[in-house]
Amino acid sequence: MKDSIHKYFQVGLISFMAYPANMRGDDPNVLEALRQIAYDDYFDAIEVNWIRDDALRAQAAKLLSTAHMTVCYGAQPRLLTTGLNPNALQEEDRLAAERTLLEAIDEAEQLGAKGIAFLSGKWEAEHREEHYRQLLKTTDTLCAYAKKKGMSVELEVFDYDIAKKSLIGPAPYAAKFAAKVREKHANFGLLIDLSHIPMTYETGEFVVRTLRPYLTHFHIGNTVIASPDTEGYGDEHQRFGFPHSENDTPQVLEFLRVLKKEGFFDTEKPYVLSFEVKPWKDEDPCAVVAGAKRVLNRAWTLLEEE
Repeated sequence: MKDSIHKYFQVGLISFMAYPANMRGDDPNVLEALRQIAYDDYFDAIEVNWIRDDALRAQAAKLLSTAHMTVCYGAQPRLLTTGLNPNALQEEDRLAAERTLLEAIDEAEQLGAKGIAFLSGKWEAEHREEHYRQLLKTTDTLCAYAKKKGMSVELEVFDYDIAKKSLIGPAPYAAKFAAKVREKHANFGLLIDLSHIPMTYETGEFVVRTLRPYLTHFHIGNTVIASPDTEGYGDEHQRFGFPHSENDTPQVLEFLRVLKKEGFFDTEKPYVLSFEVKPWKDEDPCAVVAGAKRVLNRAWTLLEEE
């Protein structure tokens, strides 16, 4: 493409993956990580998560506002690091997950985000439809609360039988769920991640076409699923180029082709397209992020005009 990618997308970075010390919301050095991203004008958007300290959260909000960035809020760590499940069969457990997600909406608002993203929880095959109904209840509450604040709610599509083992899930089931929620809530959407697509045994073209009416946000990353014995197996979001991994420049290029073909290149209201890459063991976060930018730059250069 001759035009800059920034004409069509808000390129972002998921801060708590690139700097995983931030995952639990209690890193006293969180502002240093956020500054690394805020100072880099390659990024139009930043995805943050909970910051438990009120003073640090206020400083983070000021920093991101000053940097004139689009702020997105990932509530996934509130669930993944605590074991809370928004589709738990026990109502008191479901409500506990719902409460932390409602708190996430408030915190997202403080940080300047226009909504939150979350994920469904683990499920049991024999109780799948009960889990589905429980997730609908949670999502309904979140969307109604977010609407009062002029905010949105996004559900990220994950694997259903490898790592996170989330209810949502394969693309057709995600479409069914999104259609049901959209009957009541126009502020609901789906988030897909290139790294999760191999884990649901689907293709990028199938996922994007199946979920097209509901897609509001995109992630690009990598995964290792060659064998459970392979280093890094599962949903670990390794850097591009990691040994035995699934995604690199060709897969990012193909994903961009699909997004272009399906009409997601929007100059008026660009979608957020964020890197979800994580250092493996002692890898340098800045080097991992730089590598991701190189992959996207190369894929974008190779993308055909027509």
